[in-house]
Amino acid sequence: MTAHVEPVGWDGAVNAWRVGESLFRMGRREWLTDRGWAELRAAGVTTVIDLRNEDEWGRRPADPEVSERSWAGIDIVSAPTEDPRNAEFAELCVPWLNHPRHYPDVLRLFPDHVATVVRAVAAAPAGVVVHCSAGRDRTGLIVTLLLALAGTDGATVDAHYAAGIRGINDRHRIHPHPEPIERHLDGEELETSIADKVAALRAFTSGLDAADYLAGAGVSPAEIAAVVAKLGHPA
Repeated sequence: MTAHVEPVGWDGAVNAWRVGESLFRMGRREWLTDRGWAELRAAGVTTVIDLRNEDEWGRRPADPEVSERSWAGIDIVSAPTEDPRNAEFAELCVPWLNHPRHYPDVLRLFPDHVATVVRAVAAAPAGVVVHCSAGRDRTGLIVTLLLALAGTDGATVDAHYAAGIRGINDRHRIHPHPEPIERHLDGEELETSIADKVAALRAFTSGLDAADYLAGAGVSPAEIAAVVAKLGHPA
């Protein structure tokens, strides 16, 4: 997996990467500092799409204290990829979506949610950030779908997902309040986990017709073209 994925150095941002010309991904926006928000603006971002449910929003004790003025004028869009109250989803994705083997389930169970995210990306007037909590699987699902929509080669799609694994794994190593379920992986254990998840991602993308899926979910050709343009591909 040799494709290069460009990291983003906004202050405080965790697991932040450039996906395309005007599309970025990251973990929780609450990790950004005031300076990080200013750097996000300087990168041309005017829209932040939050893939979490709203009960996941908010500052935690280890997060920086940030003035609300920092994101004034930035459109924060709530667009959850899932409904955790859905019984089938809750049974499949325990304790949360944490593996690409369940990406087909999310697409099957929540086409309206996924379509809402894609429409929000399309409607953004300039740069866009998509994020969830870790910036790995909900974000990874959306990024994979958008890259597939643009006809991105498989090695690059794999590299973006692997970068998301490594990015949050690095955070687990230094975070002052470790996650109760996930932990930092090192060496062979990390590489084995990446190989397993990337294999599942390849199985997912091999059967994915992103344009057909989104059209079936009600996303218009113009919206699809707008998303592809944000990735820097010909519309």
